[in-house]
Amino acid sequence: MMRFRPRLLDSLSGYDRAQFAHDAGAGVTVGVLALPLAMAFAIASGMSPTAGIWTAIVAGLLISLLGGSRVQIGGPTGAFIPIIFGIVADYGVANLLVATLLAGIMLFAMGALRLGGMIRFIPVSVVTGFTNGIAVVIFISQIKDFLGLTIEQLPGDFFGKMGTLFNHLHTIHLPTVAVAVASLVVLVLWNMLARRVKVMARLPGPLAVLIIATAVNIVIGLPVETIGSRFGGIPQAVPDLGLPAFDLTTLGKLIAPALTIAMLGAIESLLSARVADNQIDDRHDPNQELMAQGIANMVAPIFGGFAATGAIARTATNIRSGGRTPVAGIIHALVLLAVVLALAPLAGDIPLATLSAIVVMVSIHMGEWEAFAHLKRFSLAYRTTLVGTFLITVVFDLTLAVEIGMVMASLFFIRRVSDLTRIEPIAIEGDMCGGQPDRILAFRLFGSLFFGAANKLEYLLTEVDRDPHVLILAMDKVISIDTSGLDILRTLRRNMAKRGATLIVCELNPQPRSILVRSGFVDEIGAQNLTDTLPQALARGHKLCAASNEAVEAPAPQLGR
Repeated sequence: MMRFRPRLLDSLSGYDRAQFAHDAGAGVTVGVLALPLAMAFAIASGMSPTAGIWTAIVAGLLISLLGGSRVQIGGPTGAFIPIIFGIVADYGVANLLVATLLAGIMLFAMGALRLGGMIRFIPVSVVTGFTNGIAVVIFISQIKDFLGLTIEQLPGDFFGKMGTLFNHLHTIHLPTVAVAVASLVVLVLWNMLARRVKVMARLPGPLAVLIIATAVNIVIGLPVETIGSRFGGIPQAVPDLGLPAFDLTTLGKLIAPALTIAMLGAIESLLSARVADNQIDDRHDPNQELMAQGIANMVAPIFGGFAATGAIARTATNIRSGGRTPVAGIIHALVLLAVVLALAPLAGDIPLATLSAIVVMVSIHMGEWEAFAHLKRFSLAYRTTLVGTFLITVVFDLTLAVEIGMVMASLFFIRRVSDLTRIEPIAIEGDMCGGQPDRILAFRLFGSLFFGAANKLEYLLTEVDRDPHVLILAMDKVISIDTSGLDILRTLRRNMAKRGATLIVCELNPQPRSILVRSGFVDEIGAQNLTDTLPQALARGHKLCAASNEAVEAPAPQLGR
């Protein structure tokens, strides 16, 4: 049954004034950090900065109120940039909001059906590959604003995007480049000095460079594009509520994009929550977290917002700042709301080149680049899966990359498990089988008899150079059997029956025994031919051989006159 219990309810038990002080400080810190990131991610995604801020407010509030983690901070993230940008380019902003709502429904259903734990089955090689791929895609998406290129609309596909950027390099705007580079340098230096100077550490680097660049622009009037010049500023009010109209034909086309948003949101939010667990010695509820993410993505589009998920960087900042309960996340959302209602007019002077520099820095820190340097330490399967997922993410599509990455990882896993499955002959002395070792063959099976390894049993069908009267399979080292393994066992039994031989199975573990009994295979071979130990199987084989000998040696009946 579905269990809906937000972590906030458990966190309030024993909540005191001291913890509130820590949560309040952390909430304010994360709130001011989330402001520039929300605007930068929104603009990079082809949305307005207003949409990014309201996504952070609404989704961030609901994720903290209803989530399954004590410290998770939700909102728009860099990982969504290529996904959102592609949907906006192909279907428009209105349909993006519909796709986000559909993704929210999918996320809630995943949590309600208790599928949160299944996200952990995605291999590290796939996660690292698409994370690094997304980082590269984000970096490429910022070339236009970083260089100030005159491009009306960038294509959504990789080759079209790179071709357009190359063809418009002659439109580079040097003042924009200067502001972007200066912002990047200030951001790097601020982050370096913040590790040594405690006063600087209290102000997040992205917000610091945003304040500095905006102040310089107000004083001297930089000849660069700003939020005001492109978007007309940020409204100092709550946006009009409601979803855009849509038709059923378009709705069908949005299923795949919505699934992409849902899968990426689930992966990133649960990965962020798991990282947070290690930092605060806690354990989140993945199903509750997915339901909260679903609700957040269903409600955010009503405010004009788009896809949101758990943000690793903001969650880590929350933990470092002392946040230990969802109250910190709630305060972070309220801080953003207060900033919008009080300081929105100042946002019009923010240079877009500065926001681009912030996103570039996010993309650089987002990638796990050391994974490429360490590839030679790992197996060919790991290297192929990681690099393949990375390249497909960059060149084609995240969804396709995850799908193919999972297929590659699964195939390599099947091959590995298949290699662990083997068959070894058991030497039988004459006194072990009543002096008839030539008429009894015995083999011990190891591993798992599943569809990827069922062909190993074909050896017993085609390669055995003797024609035994009894074939014994000792299966104490077999941990599992699937229907393909069962089918090859049935084929083996029929083959033995055609030769007039008997198949005996012994030493079964619980799972193999269960499937052989439930499938009726035990009835096919006869319950007397299923034994608990190898000596019992040998004794049964000796008895069968003796009965066969008696039948052969018995004198023919004499006919009466």
